[in-house]
Amino acid sequence: MQQRRPVRRALLSVSDKAGIVEFAQALSARGVELLSTGGTARLLADKGLPVTEVSDYTGFPEMMDGRVKTLHPKVHGGILGRRGQDDGIMQQHGIAPIDMVVVNLYPFAQTVAREGCSLEDAVENIDIGGPTMVRSAAKNHKDVAIVVKSSDYDAIINEMDANEGSLTLATRFDLAIKAFEHTAAYDSMIANYFGHGSGLSRRKQRSRWPLPAYPESELH
Repeated sequence: MQQRRPVRRALLSVSDKAGIVEFAQALSARGVELLSTGGTARLLADKGLPVTEVSDYTGFPEMMDGRVKTLHPKVHGGILGRRGQDDGIMQQHGIAPIDMVVVNLYPFAQTVAREGCSLEDAVENIDIGGPTMVRSAAKNHKDVAIVVKSSDYDAIINEMDANEGSLTLATRFDLAIKAFEHTAAYDSMIANYFGHGSGLSRRKQRSRWPLPAYPESELH
């Protein structure tokens, strides 16, 4: 079975903004409601797109210098909620289903590669909310599409056009695989930096976490 799921609401929060305006325009033109955060929301609003800030949706402001933005039940309940099973509890708490999550992560590798990068700089570029949303959406791929690569934007719009605004389970599953690869590679970079690049590890035997066979640029 194709198990199509319509895309009615999407959350967009990207570090690498290549192609995001065009993708958001295409989604909006197809009736998709847009939620977004921080710089992504400002960019989309500046381009005239109707976008709701996540802080307005949750009723909770971004805080702690942006460390806490999306870690809220109205966000993760909307992503993790199982359609047809969790509908009642979602309605009870005012949680709207989120059908698509578009996220790529803070540029950790580029940050630590800069001359003079301190441990504090590196730590502040460890993305928390992004990987959490990616993993939530990938876990619930039965109902939610997770998009971590801008190279998938066009194909997603094409499939939505061919399926009356929906994506198939096969596509959502393939996107989930890419999402877990994305977060695994990201965590590997952080572990490698803490274990080797920071110069602070006291471990006598340091094992390198394997990195994927594609460059970091392909993670976007």
